[in-house]
Amino acid sequence: MTARVLVVDDSAFTRKVLREVLAAAPGIEVVGTARDGLEALEKIELLRPDVVTLDLVMPELDGLGVLRALPRDDGAPRVVVVSISDAESALAVEAFQLGAVELVRKPTALASSQLREVSRELVAKVLAAAAARQRPWPRPDEVARPATPAPGPDAPWTRRVVVVGTSTGGPQAITRLLAALPGGLPAPVAIALHIPAGYTDSLAARLDEGSALTVREARDGLVLRPGMAALAPGGRHLTLERGPDGPVARLDAQPRESFYRPSVDALFQSAALAYGGDVLGVVLTGMGDDGLIGARAIRAAGGEVLAEAEASCVVYGMPRRVVEAGLAAAQVSIERMAEAIVRHGAPGR
Repeated sequence: MTARVLVVDDSAFTRKVLREVLAAAPGIEVVGTARDGLEALEKIELLRPDVVTLDLVMPELDGLGVLRALPRDDGAPRVVVVSISDAESALAVEAFQLGAVELVRKPTALASSQLREVSRELVAKVLAAAAARQRPWPRPDEVARPATPAPGPDAPWTRRVVVVGTSTGGPQAITRLLAALPGGLPAPVAIALHIPAGYTDSLAARLDEGSALTVREARDGLVLRPGMAALAPGGRHLTLERGPDGPVARLDAQPRESFYRPSVDALFQSAALAYGGDVLGVVLTGMGDDGLIGARAIRAAGGEVLAEAEASCVVYGMPRRVVEAGLAAAQVSIERMAEAIVRHGAPGR
């Protein structure tokens, strides 16, 4: 099936480059372009695209205004935000809250051929968005409260670390999961999310506001303690080493040949190497198979892996590969995942 795409950006040069890149890709048809939010809404109504690539800072009506105006149903186009980082990082996090499913970082704000550097990523994320279901970021009243109870003394906790991997739809899924996990979780949580560099600090701050856990962007040498969740920085792999006081975060841009940085496989494999059977892996919504090799490593070391159920996934790609490989101890909806983590972390519960 061909994905029909509308390109929205206030820069004529950017529109031209994005249109050319997408039009050259198999499985994509560019049905039009728009120079601001008002024109975008008119074109969306007229052309009915499957996917919209959306700039955030535009005259007349900005990208957030476009997202607010879109319906929240399966008939609405899926939105891939294409923005610079830094000044727009908080805007991008809000865009996820309003329903955007993917994010591509512009390498420059200038009219430059550097835009072509993101061609591969842009095409992959547009195709992922075309396959996605719309699941807007939950409002505070939609998130399970109170959080799942922590395991009691009669259900001893056996996991030393919980590792989570996700991609398309990941910010929404992680929001639900972290909001439902207890602040007294006896193990730290380490998360690898496919997201470009420059956005994870704002995302971690947003997640921290809605969770009983302490949520931070990981930094090299950070000791992960119980009750903490660490989010891998965009553009760098997060791996774990065994330390005297808990897992120690290590950050590295290598291997650069990995399509995803951070890589779920890299995180999962390092956790299995450091903690063997004391690892609980969780694979959430996402396109592709990142996490499959890591899930196999966790299982081989004696740990367990949970996979998000198809019914709650924005894209049932990464969890499907784990399930089909026979590596998942259970398939669980995102609404019940926190409960499953507590149950599988303390098997006697």
